[in-house]
Amino acid sequence: MLKKGLVLILAIVMVMTMFTGCAQPAQAPAEPAPEAEKAPAEESKPELSFGMITDVGGLGDKSFNDSAWEGLQNAGKELGVEPVILQSTKQEDYEANIGNMAQSVDLTIAVGYLMEQAMISGSEQYPDRKFGIIDTVVNAPNVMSVTFKEHDGSFLVGVIAGLATKSNVVAFVGGMEGPLIEKFEVGYRAGVASVNPNAKVLVNYTGAFDNPDKGKEIAISQFKQKADVIYHASGACGIGVIQAADENNFWAIGVDQDQSALSNNNRVLCSMIKRVDVGTYTIVKSYADNNFAGGKAVELGLKEDGVGYSDGGNNVPAEIKAVADKAKELVANGTIAVPSSRKELEAFKPVEIK
Repeated sequence: MLKKGLVLILAIVMVMTMFTGCAQPAQAPAEPAPEAEKAPAEESKPELSFGMITDVGGLGDKSFNDSAWEGLQNAGKELGVEPVILQSTKQEDYEANIGNMAQSVDLTIAVGYLMEQAMISGSEQYPDRKFGIIDTVVNAPNVMSVTFKEHDGSFLVGVIAGLATKSNVVAFVGGMEGPLIEKFEVGYRAGVASVNPNAKVLVNYTGAFDNPDKGKEIAISQFKQKADVIYHASGACGIGVIQAADENNFWAIGVDQDQSALSNNNRVLCSMIKRVDVGTYTIVKSYADNNFAGGKAVELGLKEDGVGYSDGGNNVPAEIKAVADKAKELVANGTIAVPSSRKELEAFKPVEIK
């Protein structure tokens, strides 16, 4: 009997144990697990990257390259992208700089007609990349070209020079000779002839864009030949032209940007504005907006606000400014066709500006 009772008790205990094991004990509400530390978000990469290659004048020329870089920076601020820059110290740098830039950005912009051959080579070597070039045309499907009607803007400052001269001798200082700088020279000469056919125009070239001393030397030589208004289209060489104007009390005419601030004695009569900044900005924006005009050239003139003149030093008399503004209107509407080469200048017949 004892044995049977013990077995019965053990059986009851086992059954109770089974039920107890199946039941889940009540638990206090669990505290929310601490929020996992968020992994630092991967830094977002811009959808567009772009950079610029200077010509040999480099940054600090207060003219062409500085203006081009300003346009890229404006586009960068608008798009939230930091543009890249490579500076060329000699022409042999061009091809290597274009190749290096193309390997690191989506859009490579070269500023200056001297980079035409290097751009042709680079665009062929990197057909999946986009390129832009200022001041010349490269006929490639991945290259957008921007040129300017420099002769139209130069015509306006020629009108101002022709009316401002007291000696009836004015001058032009060019950089490296070629079709592009010839447009500046010829437009200027046509403007002078249109308002002062008796004025003599002296013309000299520095053979460089990065030699202020040479620009100064030529300007002083022209001044000694009685030139009292000297227009330059010579990159950084123009810094020397303006220094010579300060020291010898003649008028200088700046180029590309308003260069009145370069004169310590307010001897910049006016400046021919060439909106290179508009050119570089236009290339970047066209690509960012999926309107990249590869294989095409965009030409910016008076109508597009691509060229014009400024009077930052307030040195152009009101009566001369009125004539220059009328000349701008006549050029813009096609009444005056400004010559762009020496051959065209020979056939140019001045139109009375009134």
